[in-house]
Amino acid sequence: MSKYDKILERLIDSSIISTFQELEHILKKLGKTSESRATNYDDKKNHIIRIHKPHPGNKLKKYVKKYIVSELKKNNLI
Repeated sequence: MSKYDKILERLIDSSIISTFQELEHILKKLGKTSESRATNYDDKKNHIIRIHKPHPGNKLKKYVKKYIVSELKKNNLI
C-alpha cells in the first residue's frame, strides 16, 4: 500500500484524525494545487475545492473531511 493510499484511507475514515499536510498530499496527487491554501481544481470539469489551513492547530475538522471526501467522490477522483 502506497503512502497516497494510506493517507486516502485515513481521510475517508471519519474516526481517524487527518492533518492538513495529508490533505495537501492527496490534492497534489489528484491535480493542480495552490501553496497558500489547499486548492484543487480540474480544468476539464471546471471544479475547484478550496480549504484554508486550520489554525491554531493542524488537524482537519470532521465536517471538512466529510466535505472533501464527498467532493472527490462526486467528481470521480477517488
